[in-house]
Amino acid sequence: MLKKLPATAMVAVLAAALMASGTTVSAAPTVHQAESAALSGGARTETEHAGYTGSGYVGGFTDANRGAAALTVTTSGSAAGANRLVLRYANGTGGARTVTLAVNGGTRQLSLPATAGWASWGTVSQDVTLNAGANTLAVRYGTNDNGNVNLDSLSVEPVAPAAGVVEAESGTLSGGARTESEHAGHTGSGYVGGFVDANRGAAATFGISSTATKASLTLRYANGTGSPRSMSVTVNGAAQQVSLPATASWSEWTTASVAVTTVVGSNTIAISFGANDNGNVNLDSVALAPDTTTPTPEGTTELESGFLDGGAVTTSTAGATGTGAVSLPGAGARVIRTINQTAAGTATITLRYTASANGTVTSYVNGVKGAQLSLTGGSGWRTVTHTAALRAGLNIVGYQNAAGAQVDNMAVTGSAALDARGATVPFTTYEAEAATTTGTRLTAGRKYTTDVAEASGRSAVKLTGTGQHVQITLTKPANALTVRASVPDGTTAPLAVYAGSTKVADLQLTSKYSWMYGAYPFAEGPGGVRPHRYFDDARVLLPQTYPAGTVIRLAKDTSASAYITVDLLDAEVTTATTAPAGYVDVRTHGANPGDGADDSAGIRAAVAAAQGTAAKGVWLPAGSYNLNSIVNVSGVDVRGAGIWHTVLNGAGRRGGFAITGAGSTIADLAFDGDVTTRDPDDAPNSDSFVEVESGSGSTVFNVATNHAKTGLWLKQADGFYAAGLRVRNTMADGLNVNGNNGPTNNVRVEQSTFRNTGDDGMAMWSWNPKSAVSRSVFAFNTISLPILANGAAIYGGTDNRIEDSLISDTVFNGAGAMVSSWHDAKPFGGTTAVQRTTFTRTGTRNWDWDTHTGAVWLFAEKSDITGALVVRDLDITDSSYHGMLFSWNKAITNVTADNVKINGTGGATDAFTDDKGVAVSNAGSHGMHFNLVTGTGRFDRVTVTGVKGTGSQGMANDQNRFTVQRGTGNSGW
Repeated sequence: MLKKLPATAMVAVLAAALMASGTTVSAAPTVHQAESAALSGGARTETEHAGYTGSGYVGGFTDANRGAAALTVTTSGSAAGANRLVLRYANGTGGARTVTLAVNGGTRQLSLPATAGWASWGTVSQDVTLNAGANTLAVRYGTNDNGNVNLDSLSVEPVAPAAGVVEAESGTLSGGARTESEHAGHTGSGYVGGFVDANRGAAATFGISSTATKASLTLRYANGTGSPRSMSVTVNGAAQQVSLPATASWSEWTTASVAVTTVVGSNTIAISFGANDNGNVNLDSVALAPDTTTPTPEGTTELESGFLDGGAVTTSTAGATGTGAVSLPGAGARVIRTINQTAAGTATITLRYTASANGTVTSYVNGVKGAQLSLTGGSGWRTVTHTAALRAGLNIVGYQNAAGAQVDNMAVTGSAALDARGATVPFTTYEAEAATTTGTRLTAGRKYTTDVAEASGRSAVKLTGTGQHVQITLTKPANALTVRASVPDGTTAPLAVYAGSTKVADLQLTSKYSWMYGAYPFAEGPGGVRPHRYFDDARVLLPQTYPAGTVIRLAKDTSASAYITVDLLDAEVTTATTAPAGYVDVRTHGANPGDGADDSAGIRAAVAAAQGTAAKGVWLPAGSYNLNSIVNVSGVDVRGAGIWHTVLNGAGRRGGFAITGAGSTIADLAFDGDVTTRDPDDAPNSDSFVEVESGSGSTVFNVATNHAKTGLWLKQADGFYAAGLRVRNTMADGLNVNGNNGPTNNVRVEQSTFRNTGDDGMAMWSWNPKSAVSRSVFAFNTISLPILANGAAIYGGTDNRIEDSLISDTVFNGAGAMVSSWHDAKPFGGTTAVQRTTFTRTGTRNWDWDTHTGAVWLFAEKSDITGALVVRDLDITDSSYHGMLFSWNKAITNVTADNVKINGTGGATDAFTDDKGVAVSNAGSHGMHFNLVTGTGRFDRVTVTGVKGTGSQGMANDQNRFTVQRGTGNSGW
């Protein structure tokens, strides 16, 4: 009989076993006791046999319950990518038994060797790929199993298998892919079959660690069909086809290799029977190895995937790497790329170029003019090297003003990969509900007018008693904290910050910028209907940098408020930047931080003085300034010491910048307004942080805004670039790109975060009386918790895109992403795309229209949508109601949907009656809902799983008005 181990000892045993096997454990396992899982089909808690952990084990996996008995657990806070599952069991039958493991719907069979008896317990492990956050894990007595075992626990830990051979049967299998062992010659415990015509879309997915950005992926396979077959290889979202020649028989195995681009660290790799493949092969293993045949310089970044402006265009010149190069034809032409540095310091940058004649190109680093590089003319590709001082984390590097040169790529020493989706940010977010607390973890919910509906992840921690706290352990060093919290209306209160046992600061919390009431524009007073907007941010610089492992405690140490609800904490290390050479110091023109006076006139004077200098730059040293009115900027760089160090405070609902001319830059500062109410549409009386009146060739980089009307309102530009924005707690849109002053083209906003915006997080609005927005893109952004409307939206225009982003937790009357002719939008032209984006807990209930919305909402409101509309490579997870909604009473005539995974609809399980007396539930939450809309669309590889709610379907097509063209690889609808 095994001695019962405490939970901590069991974790140590599992970790030791894994380390002995040569696998690095990246975090302690999370142990799910079997008896605490959801049990079904005859599975039941038992305590008859000794040696179990927890309060018992689960039995009932008997022949009478074959095909039914199951235990199911849902993870919360799982690490995305490769994870190891360890199942603890007892098998006293004397022979090996099998059960089925299901991971988010994908299944595989586990073999459980016999143990010494029913009181002896063993473990088996499987490496699987999990989603970030919630995952559904089940162990079942399947119809093809022989069961008759007892199950004690299931532990989960993130782990990245080293590059090398990975058995196919260890992957996450979906779409009909399954473990088999019929044919001899395989390695491991079997191989993966099921890649047959009936299962087009079947896939095996792996999380594999790479040490290089260029690698070779080798597939070991059998193809007994007698002719070449093809499969799709997808690495971190990038897909390509691989040809697999025939083998002599199904028991003969061979290999095929394909060059892939990886990131250093964990990679998601899928082998699938794609829409254009002919499949029908068996897969034995995959192997990932660095590609050393053509060594890639450290930190190589392709420039053709950057922001191009001023006449810069992509070219397909022979010998260019990646997908091409960038032609810089003359003055004003520029290319900008984002770079992620692992540490601050001087980096060496090697630029690969070709030029027909000798010339120069000017480098720009984080928007500041840098070295002018000499280019040697002639045939073929050359390199030129320069150095630059880069900050830790996000940097932007650009090249401009090169007559007749083409630039291919740049290699930056010390750089790391950017995040595959969403913004690459310097802070780490810790969710309060996942922390240690003496307060109350709030039950998750999504009902509008409740605080949890506006909490990140839909839960938070409420501190009601003096001395109650929530605490986290830093996983990275930090000297700056931002806390999202809520206090009662009409309240100010301190929230104590402790590092270890020492109090180091008080965060000053206020309800001034929260608590709104009534219907739009939310102008009712306290106690009105529809209370909402509960949370606000408070931030503090700590007295020192605390190392990883430090316990940070947030405590309600006073009775100043009845409660403090803590949602999350962002922690980071911040360092002040220094003044670029030749910049005009605002203090020389009367703008003195900390003196309590309005500094607007002094900053204006500095901007005017900078116009006559070579640098054309204005410097705002570290400190707190009062900016009580708008400062116009034209052709000048206005720059501070960083968003934690140079802070501009608005007053009287006013303050901010207006970019009124080309070639302007605003960077490295924060603006904190004092806007507390939403302006009526016909009576604006507050300012945006940055309003772009005419901003061609302009840049906004590494800025933060809080409590402004909007973050950025862009009225006209032909080429405008923004990156590194932190937009928080606006009363209206986080960012709105429109054509109110003239045609707006070629705008790119990337690597930015938006939270708690009062309307759309990000919007492109081609308003019909004005000009259109064209060829613009929102990319690599993270958008969460818009209080009203959508995470991101495109209202009319031509060739615009939302892509490579993370959108989560929409609150009221909106979707994760909307494409619509609403708001008097101009017609759509070209191709409008929503692609390579993850939606989590998005879509809402529209209380005004008594309808459900979707994570993705295609809405023909004012007029038909006839331009090409593409939605592809989307992961839609745990939608509150619909996955995708197409509406309403007009036509959407040219839709292409490809590789859209809808996993879970109807996640808003709380039923309630709204303030009009309408009963609301998750009934009728469809994977796709064609709501009285006409038109046509082709759908390939669209999968729907996990539909919740009475009457919910994989697809609902009202009156069959919409013509659905079914392609290949679809399932669940």
